[in-house]
Amino acid sequence: MHRRVRIAPFEIERFYERWEFSAELMLSSSDCESRPVADLLALEPDAGERLQSLHLGYTEVPGSPELRGAVASTYDLAGPDDVLTLAAAEEGIFLAYHALLDPGDHAIVEAPSYGSAVNLARSTGAEISLWQRRHEDGWAYDLDELERLLRPDTRLLYLNSPHNPTGSQLSAADQQRLVAMLAERGTVLLSDEVYRGLEHDEADRLPAACDIYERALSLNTVSKSYGLPGLRIGWLACRERSLLDRVRELKLYTTICSSAPSELLVALALRHSARLIGEARALVLGNLPPLAAFLARHEELFEWVPPAAGPIGFPRVRDDRDVRAWCERTAAEAGVLLLPGYVYDEPRHVRVGYGRAGLREALARLETHLAA
Repeated sequence: MHRRVRIAPFEIERFYERWEFSAELMLSSSDCESRPVADLLALEPDAGERLQSLHLGYTEVPGSPELRGAVASTYDLAGPDDVLTLAAAEEGIFLAYHALLDPGDHAIVEAPSYGSAVNLARSTGAEISLWQRRHEDGWAYDLDELERLLRPDTRLLYLNSPHNPTGSQLSAADQQRLVAMLAERGTVLLSDEVYRGLEHDEADRLPAACDIYERALSLNTVSKSYGLPGLRIGWLACRERSLLDRVRELKLYTTICSSAPSELLVALALRHSARLIGEARALVLGNLPPLAAFLARHEELFEWVPPAAGPIGFPRVRDDRDVRAWCERTAAEAGVLLLPGYVYDEPRHVRVGYGRAGLREALARLETHLAA
C-alpha cells in the first residue's frame, strides 16, 4: 500500500523565516561568523583562477574527487570512497532516515534536538523513542536510560555531540560505552558532528564516530564550525559501504549532485580547516565571558548550564512570561533575535548564539530593552 510521507511543521525554520532577516542583530545563531569568498580565495594563490575557469556542468553524485579527498583528510580511517557529499547536513538527516528506516522499525532520537532529527525520523513510519536529557540534570547523558530504550532490533540511534541547543558534550568514556551498546545489537549510529572542532577544551574532542564504529554515519558540514552556510555543502562519512550506498541511491531523487563552485570552495576551506575552525573557536571563546556575565547580571530572569562546546547555549527563563511572545517583541522592538525554546519542545528556554562578531552590541541592546 502506498504510504504518504507526513512531516510535522518545522517550527525552528518557520520562526527564522519570519525573523532572521528582519531583526538587526542575531543573538541566537547556531553558526559561526561567516566570511566573504575573497577570504577563501586568498588561502591559495591560484584559487581565484581555478574558480573563474570552472565549467558549470553537473558534478559527480558522491562529490568531486577533490572534495571527497578533502573531507576524508578530516578523519583518521574513513577514506574518499567512504564519503557522500550533500546539499548541507539537512539533506543528510533526511536521506539517512528514509534510506535506512522502514515503517515499524525502531529508532531512538536524542532530545532536545534540532527539529528535523525528530520529525523526519517519525515521517518514515518507524517507531521513535526519545532519549530525553534534562536541564535539571545538567543535560547529562544518561546511558543507563539509553540502554533501557535500546531493543535487540533497534535499527538506528541519532546523536548530536557537541549538542544543539545545549552546548553539552559527550565524554570519551560515554562515547565508548555507547558504541559498545550499539555494536552489540548492530544498531546504526547517525552521529551529527556539525560542531566538531568547537570544543571549548580541545582535550574534550571526540574521535569521529565513523572512525571508531563501522556502522556509524558521521554527519558534518561547513555551515557551523567553518561559518560557511551559504555554500550549502555537507557530507556523510561511513566505512560500511552498504549503508552509504543506500543513502546514495536515495540522493538520486533529491539533489543528485552538488554545486560545482561550492564543491571547489568547500574543498579549499577543508584544506585549511585548522585555521578556519581555529579562528571560529577563538571568537566563540572570546564571546563566552561577556555572555556569561550578562546572564549572571540577570540571574533573576535566566539560569543556565554553561556550555562545554559549540557556539550556542540554552538558558531557562525563570519567570512565567510567554517566552515565544517575549522573543518576538524583542526582535520587533529591540532588533535582537533570540530563539524561543518551544521549537525544541522546551518552552521555558531560549537559545543564545555567541559565535558571531556582533555579540557585544546585541547584548548591550538587549540590556537596554530589559531595563525599559
